Amino acid sequence: MQLSFRPPALALSAFLALVALIALASPGMAQRMVSIASTKEVNMRTGPGTKYGTDWTLGHGYPLKVIGRQGKWLKVSDFENDQGWVYGPLTGNTPMHIVKVKTANMRSQPTEGSRIVGKVAYGNVLKTLERRENWVKVQREGGLRGWIAKRLLWGW
Repeated sequence: MQLSFRPPALALSAFLALVALIALASPGMAQRMVSIASTKEVNMRTGPGTKYGTDWTLGHGYPLKVIGRQGKWLKVSDFENDQGWVYGPLTGNTPMHIVKVKTANMRSQPTEGSRIVGKVAYGNVLKTLERRENWVKVQREGGLRGWIAKRLLWGW
C-alpha cells in the first residue's frame, strides 16, 4: 500500500494567497530614504522624543535610511551606520547623496576619462540630479554640477 499526501484545497489556496501577498508587498518593503528638509540643524536623538539626548546634529539635505518608526519619529541610519531618531516632519524626499571616500572627482560626463570639474570630500552632502548605471549626477551647495562614480557615494 502506497500512501500519498494531498493538501486540502483550503490550505493550498491560503498558501497561494500568502505568496501573492508577499510578492505584492515586496516593493513597499524596499529601503526608504529621507533627507533633512529643515534649513536649521536637526538633532539625531537616542530615542523617539525630545526628552532623549542628542547624539549628532544633521544639516540640510543630509541623507538617512529609515529603519523604524514610532509615531512621528523615524529611527534612521546614516552612511557610517550610526543610528538614532529624528523628528519625521523635519525630513523630506529630496534625493541626496553623501561622499563616503576621502576625496572624489566630480566629472563633466559619466566616464572615468572625462574632464574633472571639481573635487568633493568625505561627508559632503550633494543633491542628486540624475542617475545612470554606475554614475550619479550631483550638485554641490555652491552650484557646481558633475558626475561621480556611484561606488564613491551613499544615498538614494
